[in-house]
Amino acid sequence: MADPFNVLFLCTGNSARSIMAEAILNKLGAGKFRAYSAGSQPKGKVNPHTRELLQSLGYDTSGFRSKSWNEFAKPGAPALDFAFTVCDNAAGEICPVWPGQPMTAHWGIPDPAEAEGSPAEIALAFKDAYRMLHQRIGVFTALPIRSLDQLSLQQRLKEIGRMDGATAKAKEPS
Repeated sequence: MADPFNVLFLCTGNSARSIMAEAILNKLGAGKFRAYSAGSQPKGKVNPHTRELLQSLGYDTSGFRSKSWNEFAKPGAPALDFAFTVCDNAAGEICPVWPGQPMTAHWGIPDPAEAEGSPAEIALAFKDAYRMLHQRIGVFTALPIRSLDQLSLQQRLKEIGRMDGATAKAKEPS
């Protein structure tokens, strides 16, 4: 079997969306993908609502931590095949040069960590973010990546980012 593809999910704080994406891809794409997450300005801890939701869905959250994307630009970092931004702020920032020159796409979804209201409304924002990421990652894992040419694959990655619930920046033509 071929080596798994290394995928990095990027967000500003690396405390909610990118952590969820890492968890989802490592579960859905086990054996075919190896997921990581990082932030441009990491919060230093995983959002408690993220951890609670993932635990309630059966994920082992013990290994998750909020970390800088600079960890993935250092010598010895995994060579990346894909890097996806899941927040509009990170999509607009200048990223480090990643080993492996990964294909990139923006899969922006609303930030559940900014949700306000009752505990139920906040929990719903996190569940919505999880649902949207799970949907996108499910489509991504089903792609025949090894049989697509670069241009076709890049187009498919952009289309995934424009799926239901995408932020305005993710819907912009690029």
